[in-house]
Amino acid sequence: MALHRREFLTLLAAAASTGFPLARVLAADRDPGDVLYDLPPPSPSCVSLLHFTDCHAQLQPLWLREPSVNLGVGTQRTQPPHLVGDALLQAYGLQPGSAAAHAISPLDFTECARRFGQVGGFAHLATLVGRLRDTRPGALLLDGGDTWQGSATALWTDGRDMLAACRQLGVDAMTAHWEFTLGAQRVREILAQELGSRTAFLAQNVHTLDFGDPVFTPWMQREVRGVPVAVIGQAFPYTPIAHPRRLVPDWTFGISERTLQQHIDHARQAGCQVVVLLSHNGLDVDLKLASRVRGLDAILGGHTHDALPQPIRVANAGGQTLVTNAGSHGKFLGVLDVEVRHGRVQALHYRLLPVFARYLPADPAMAGLIRRLRTPYEARLAEPLATSDGLLYRRGTFNGTFDQLILQALMEVQDAEIGFSPGFRWGATLLPGETITRETLLGQTAITYPETTLQELTGAVIHANLEDIADNLFNPDPYARQGGDMVRVGGLTYTCAPEAAAGRRIRDLRLHGKPLAADRRYRVAGWATSAPPGQGLATPGSATPESIGHGPTTTAPPVWEVVETWLKQHRQVPPLIANQPRLVAGDDGVP
Repeated sequence: MALHRREFLTLLAAAASTGFPLARVLAADRDPGDVLYDLPPPSPSCVSLLHFTDCHAQLQPLWLREPSVNLGVGTQRTQPPHLVGDALLQAYGLQPGSAAAHAISPLDFTECARRFGQVGGFAHLATLVGRLRDTRPGALLLDGGDTWQGSATALWTDGRDMLAACRQLGVDAMTAHWEFTLGAQRVREILAQELGSRTAFLAQNVHTLDFGDPVFTPWMQREVRGVPVAVIGQAFPYTPIAHPRRLVPDWTFGISERTLQQHIDHARQAGCQVVVLLSHNGLDVDLKLASRVRGLDAILGGHTHDALPQPIRVANAGGQTLVTNAGSHGKFLGVLDVEVRHGRVQALHYRLLPVFARYLPADPAMAGLIRRLRTPYEARLAEPLATSDGLLYRRGTFNGTFDQLILQALMEVQDAEIGFSPGFRWGATLLPGETITRETLLGQTAITYPETTLQELTGAVIHANLEDIADNLFNPDPYARQGGDMVRVGGLTYTCAPEAAAGRRIRDLRLHGKPLAADRRYRVAGWATSAPPGQGLATPGSATPESIGHGPTTTAPPVWEVVETWLKQHRQVPPLIANQPRLVAGDDGVP
């Protein structure tokens, strides 16, 4: 479907104020994609860094709805990235219904998705990377992590499909998070045999548990247009808490401010004129970190999947650091042009490019590779399981409709009163009327610890542990937040006061309209526990390290088998309503 000229002019006007790219002139006979991606070449004194993050093994174009709820607390409550919908568009001067607005907001999602088409896809991303490299000699391509996990084929091949695609794409450096859920031995094997000599795996904050020795290369130095550039890696600091400890039993993770400052200083002493951090901390953590270390020109961030049209400048003892985040699922590519003269950074120019598959032709070499990678699995991937009458999505502080589907399946198949599902952010969106295939389902559930669980827990234990999860999300100190969205809840309703004190955020828990009894035991279904089997249902995923309960646990089949059983029983899934808590402000309970 063509983009009408009026719509495209609206896109250009909106883009001018946000950092989205636009051409200096609009030629009536040119394809909109030619204009959208027609960035002027930087000056000869610029070095360029290209950044994508959190692609979650999505090789094909997809639909991806941005969150309608992204809560912040304290001074961050009304600041990016915690702006959504109309408030987000107003903050960046975007016209509702434009392509730029659609790229970063959920407004009128289904209509706009059908108008502007799918996003991402490595073949389309490869075309954009190639164009930019043609005009930016020596540009470094940086991968922020969460690359080897998130799809059926990545799970079935232990990440080999994504390694092949990233070698083809020409990634120069990466850091990691979900990569570690393949297990320490598999990560070592990949680095030794499969990563490729071009790509540096960087993580300054991972050390051995015994003597504190560095496990990975902390930073690399590359010369771009004659300018020495340092890229320091920051892996997800809460990996052994958010995921089963058994996967990385001998490694420690953390923020490691002091060690980071030492690496920055060493890079500067080595003559590096540009120093950046390739981070998987999450945006709120990066903003605090940027205020506490000196000498970083920019932080190219990931983990929280925030599509940040404009970078945030953070003051610190050394001057300023530019903090960015490039969304997720291959939907965006960040472009940082750093102007260097006389050995010093003079200016930084940043653009966030949405990857609209309709306006970027597929790169033939990458498209051919993807076909070969997928061919052995096509029949399994394409098997239809059911049809959805409504929009299925995941991303948001609280439940999404795909989360709701998983919860209903867990509770019905396992005959449970209450369901818990991880606060994961990854997973594509499905438009109304589309078929739920096995690939669709695995795109929401493909992890290395997928076992479902069934447990009897008291109301008091459920309440206490939901409080722990809420503190993980809404603690005033960003360093005390461990990343994910709120655990998804089925059966229960509750009230949440995000800005209340710890232990007072979760209120009025009800099951079928009746208050949850503190001393009664309830049947609770879940999956993705980070606790050892038989030691309780740990709160799933990166939402929290705390345990939902400590009673005996029955371990059942992988979550995708349970949900597939449910889908095949229903075949037609009606529109679902996400179970959202009632939100109130502060300790006084005022809505």
